[in-house]
Amino acid sequence: MSIRPDRRQVLRMALAGGAATALPTLSYAGVTAFKQGVAEAASSDEDLARFYRETNYAPIWTGENDAERRHAFLNALFLADDHGLPSRRYTEEAFTNLFYGVDSARSRGRAEVEASRLFLTYARDMQTGSIENPETVDEGIVRALPRRDRVRLLQAIAGPNPQNTLRSLIPTNQRYNRLLKVKMQLERSLSVGGWGDTVRSNSLRPGDTGRSVIALRNRLIRMGYLSRSTTATYDTALERAVQRFQIDHGLSADGSAGGATLRAINVEPLERLQSVIVGLERERWINFENGLGKRHVFVNIADFHVQIYDDDKVTFETRSVVGRSRIDKRTPEFSDVMEHMVINPTWYVPRSIATKEYLPNMQNNPGAHGYLELYDGSGRRVSRANVDFTQYTESNFPFDLRQPPSTRNALGLVKFMFPNRHNIYLHDSPAKNLFDREVRTYSSGCVRLAKPFEFGYEILSRQESDPVRAFHSVLDTGEETYVYLDQHVPVHLTYRTAWAPVQGRTQYRDDIYGRDAALWSALSRSGVALRAVQS
Repeated sequence: MSIRPDRRQVLRMALAGGAATALPTLSYAGVTAFKQGVAEAASSDEDLARFYRETNYAPIWTGENDAERRHAFLNALFLADDHGLPSRRYTEEAFTNLFYGVDSARSRGRAEVEASRLFLTYARDMQTGSIENPETVDEGIVRALPRRDRVRLLQAIAGPNPQNTLRSLIPTNQRYNRLLKVKMQLERSLSVGGWGDTVRSNSLRPGDTGRSVIALRNRLIRMGYLSRSTTATYDTALERAVQRFQIDHGLSADGSAGGATLRAINVEPLERLQSVIVGLERERWINFENGLGKRHVFVNIADFHVQIYDDDKVTFETRSVVGRSRIDKRTPEFSDVMEHMVINPTWYVPRSIATKEYLPNMQNNPGAHGYLELYDGSGRRVSRANVDFTQYTESNFPFDLRQPPSTRNALGLVKFMFPNRHNIYLHDSPAKNLFDREVRTYSSGCVRLAKPFEFGYEILSRQESDPVRAFHSVLDTGEETYVYLDQHVPVHLTYRTAWAPVQGRTQYRDDIYGRDAALWSALSRSGVALRAVQS
């Protein structure tokens, strides 16, 4: 980690190197050699080759009138660290060095193409993320990144206002902008020594006194949860500060500093900064050109909550249960579109669950899981009395297991479908007690809703004058019924351990699947660096 140097000094050095000064005019023969150099350097990249062919190999970086564009790009590169990008890929020095040693028109053509290549790398990283394929970092991150058309990007930067083009690369959604401010706050905290001594205690509660209470007090003051105080007692003011901290970290807000609370309080700003930088990268992954959708469903796996947004405002929210921490049960991250809901659903037991979890039980006791019906490969129901489960294994089990509609159904009384290859959806659950727990990782991957009926009412509110009556008129039949949506709703399953709400303090959650740790490791290897910034 390093203290960032003065911006003006760095830019002055880069500009003195010639990147923003005029380059000499080429002779007629030089123009021909320049074009040859461009064609050769761009030949291995279809997009670059197409762009320069369409412009008759005209320069956009090395022309005598391109100094403003070079200057604007230098400014943008210097600010790459502000966004948590891997700035080692495109430092100011890397850009200015392209123009050193240009001793011929042909080498100038090669420098021209390399400058465009550098710009495309920067533009991609800024707009849609610097990780080439997130699924290689964690198989549960199955994002289809919204990469932009590279030729269009080159056409834009070649236009008359390169500064506007460079500014337009930065994600404009407010979640991203708020998180940038949090990043700067954490960097400033690091420059003045962080949040002070950690609290060396296993548990503290109101009424306690001593050094650990003082450390707790001082740390909460530095975090902004408590006004300056000299108390050495766990008093009412300290208790309330702890409660505010607990709410912001998804903990039970009882005001006592137990083990989970103290572990969260002792997390250093450097680790929080990593979470924020990872959060910025994740925001770029869903930086779709048309946004997330005027109305959309936003699932935060790490926060155990599901929200409906209308015009960027939360209009509905409910608690959720997500996949277990076992790698094959974790809820994946992806985006899709909700097309319909199924009221009074049948549960078609996934084969992996049927053979790995239920078959062993039925081998020991043929009556186990008696609420499940057996069907053969032709869809005919089979009587359990005629089946010897002991003769089957995971590989040759010939039956499908189904649970018919009922209040005991594993899916509850309604499921919300956005067809996808992961077989993940939102649904009701008969296990209502799980929604009261602090950590809610209990499903086999799907997302369970604490308020499924209310969620359904809200989803139907755009097509039914009385959505409650419409929902229950189907529910009361007891029959499995598909209800199709007149307007499909985008669903975004995300994983946010750090975010800044519109109002209130930054929210942090545990990295329940270890995905942030893996992603930070990948970002760090790519050149993303932690830093402290002086105010």
